[in-house]
Amino acid sequence: MGYIKGDGRNQGTLFPVLLEDFVPTDHVCRVIDAFVAKLDMSELGFERAQAAETGRPGYDPRDLLKLYLYGYLNQIRSSRRLEAECRRNVELMCLLGRLYPDHKSIAEFRRMHRDAVTAAGAELVRFAKSCGLIRGEWIAIDGSKFRAVASIDTVRERLSLRRYLDSLEKADQELQTDVDPNAVQAALEKLRQNPETEAGYMLVRQQALPAYNIQTAVDTEHALIVTHAVVLDASDIRCLRPMAEAAKKALGVNNFQIVADAGYSNGEQFAQCEAAGMIPHVPVMRTVNNQGDGKLFGREEFRYEPDSDTYVCPADRRLLRKNTNKKDRYIMYRASSSDCGTCSLKARCTQAPRRGLARHLYEEALNRMQDRVTPEAMRLRRSTVEHPFATIKYRIFGHPRLLMRGLSGAKIEIGLATMAYNLKRITNVLGATKLTEVLRQA
Repeated sequence: MGYIKGDGRNQGTLFPVLLEDFVPTDHVCRVIDAFVAKLDMSELGFERAQAAETGRPGYDPRDLLKLYLYGYLNQIRSSRRLEAECRRNVELMCLLGRLYPDHKSIAEFRRMHRDAVTAAGAELVRFAKSCGLIRGEWIAIDGSKFRAVASIDTVRERLSLRRYLDSLEKADQELQTDVDPNAVQAALEKLRQNPETEAGYMLVRQQALPAYNIQTAVDTEHALIVTHAVVLDASDIRCLRPMAEAAKKALGVNNFQIVADAGYSNGEQFAQCEAAGMIPHVPVMRTVNNQGDGKLFGREEFRYEPDSDTYVCPADRRLLRKNTNKKDRYIMYRASSSDCGTCSLKARCTQAPRRGLARHLYEEALNRMQDRVTPEAMRLRRSTVEHPFATIKYRIFGHPRLLMRGLSGAKIEIGLATMAYNLKRITNVLGATKLTEVLRQA
């Protein structure tokens, strides 16, 4: 018995083969084609959105955007790999009409259109909201670290050069003249040639590595990313209000609930969000009295009396207001030495001559926050905001490391990845066939 055999390489066909026949009707290529077709490329800021009347014709930005969306949905981010796929991938041949752009044109399109890509992603969010996929009632905010292109040695060298130049500036202020101008010029030249001057050390998988902090605001209805940001601050503690305001602008709503983890615990931003109608549900991080093996009275044992602006200790003695630290945002209260010296509970309260207690300037906002936090809200956060990061890192990127250098490059890549994720998520919810029909009718 023989084998199943294909056609000969030199065998001709009597009927032409249509590329359309190779792509199923429910394929994601048809979704990408319908979505890009509805975009107003000129209004979004894409260059050459209208063909020039003179000169050599260029590529339509719609085709290059389709190429990148397809690539990110299939873990193909390199411009050279995308160029190769255009010549051998039947799906791309159908999507682009057998266009074979070179890798330089592909890479240049991504480099030039950071703001336009962000605007196109916002247009997809507005479309999802119009379809009822985004309710805008509960928004989960979280951040994750993505490895930068820069190596550890490159960042270490850059930081050491900056420290060297800072020391020279200090020496100049102190009128010390033993400075080698050639060394200064060499240091400045090295800094100028550094291709990624923004990346700093952040904790990635328990290691200090060059990275960027990617922030997302995700609607809890279908885990769609409403807005995102790339920040240089390794901590999330100053990101709650900016992300909440960005989500408010993207959604066009005045009131919604915010849920985030304890890394966003910031009393000042809690109060500002509440005043703007954005109610946060965030666990509060409190300092712990770790003296005496952690067995001494904690702050919960002390009662605050707003009328007299004092604290009352377990022994019914008062701690009076002493000073305000505006930098660290707290007010210090202390008991008198005489009260603590004669107190029978002193051994269980403090090892210092007298007990002190710090009260946050936004203590009321922190207390309201603590009352709002529930296990259900924290479960909602975990089930909503962790999913997009995992998908982007390992389903879209393939590995959580950026390909483009600098803060601008990171914003472009995250913008494309976010748009690809939302498109993938909407397709999973509605189905490719229905989504294609809705996009074409929009």
